[in-house]
Amino acid sequence: MKLAKYSQKFSKKQIILLSIPVFFSNLAIPLVGIVDTGLMGNLGETKYLAATSIATSVMTMVIWSFGFLRMGTVGIVSQAYGRGDYREIVRTLLRNFVIAMLVALIIIILKPLINISIQHFFNTSLETQKLINSYLNVRVFSVPAELSIYILVGFYLGIQKTKISSLMIVTLSILNIVFSSILVLSYNLNVLGVALGTLFASFITVIIFTLFTYRFIITKLKLIPRFERIVIKSKLLKLFNINLDIFIRTLFVTFAFLWVTYLGSQFGEDYLAVNTILMQFIILAAFFLDAYAFSTEGIVGFTIGRKIKNSFLSVVKNSIQISFITALIVSIIYIIFFKQIINIITDIELLRFISYKHFLWVIIIPPIAAFCYQLDGIFIGASQTKDMRNAMIFSVISFIVISIYLSKYFGNHGLWFSLMCFMILRSLTLRFYFNKILRKF
Repeated sequence: MKLAKYSQKFSKKQIILLSIPVFFSNLAIPLVGIVDTGLMGNLGETKYLAATSIATSVMTMVIWSFGFLRMGTVGIVSQAYGRGDYREIVRTLLRNFVIAMLVALIIIILKPLINISIQHFFNTSLETQKLINSYLNVRVFSVPAELSIYILVGFYLGIQKTKISSLMIVTLSILNIVFSSILVLSYNLNVLGVALGTLFASFITVIIFTLFTYRFIITKLKLIPRFERIVIKSKLLKLFNINLDIFIRTLFVTFAFLWVTYLGSQFGEDYLAVNTILMQFIILAAFFLDAYAFSTEGIVGFTIGRKIKNSFLSVVKNSIQISFITALIVSIIYIIFFKQIINIITDIELLRFISYKHFLWVIIIPPIAAFCYQLDGIFIGASQTKDMRNAMIFSVISFIVISIYLSKYFGNHGLWFSLMCFMILRSLTLRFYFNKILRKF
């Protein structure tokens, strides 16, 4: 497989073309959340939406905490790709698969502890708690497949095959939507149907693309994947350090969003449900903007592997600019279609009314958050994980302190203002560490 060739000035057009497949795949991911929210929001009782909100938020925190399986894979693979070291690419892939299976086993074993923690921290009715437990009993067994998908996506992003990684996510999302819709609407399984939909979709997707990847490695990289020489102390230590940094960083950022769910629950199940609905807008914008970040990860790692500083600087400048412009377009679309989307998601009038009152936050957060999303991609591609970790720790702790104060005096609006501050802090702290990446050239 030939190395990709880039000009010294990586244009906005080139970044957009590389990001187009990722746009469609990233659009599919929050679409699953919107469909799940819509399925639960139209069952006539808030408890279904509240239970799904809490259960999915917790499981997202648990699974995203191991996002290093994607992010660490991208950084190492893309830099090895830049050097032309294909054997190291395959070994990195296999090392992370072993780690993923061990992590998944631990999560499954600790499922009772997860459920106890939810009951302790969230103020919900007994019926809602039963629904949450029903969801967790099924969803926890999808973890091995979901973590494996992280690794495969990281592999294809690292070698700049964004069409394949995008196809994988689209497949996962479509299957998830189809299974969840059938199980909820046709079999009346409510929360259990949503969990089963994720379980079935995850395993079908990972089986299909694991077989595809095995053949891809043999035909394109001219290598046969074998579990040999994957236990090398220096390589494992590097992988451990990168993964640990990203693990801590991801744990903090997922806790920040879980904190939003927690504080929202303190205002009552109606506000908890509304925040769940509004977060779909933020998540949709995030995944849209992450298309640039994802495509940039592989290019940044490649330019560092090849020591092409001018190309790196061009990627940074152009990707940040188009990310911000795209965020503005997303906000304009929200301005036009906000009420129509809310009315589709829920038929409960009170939830619609409260959602309308929080319209402003959905509009202003995406452009502000565009900078930190893109900087994340740059730091991941550079494997500058220690600085990512430190920046996130500071930002999250500051966010928690700010949110406690503002939500006390301004209620749910104070919580959303705090979330905006969190995005600003993420950008500022990453910018503080940016010059360290230039020392790699």
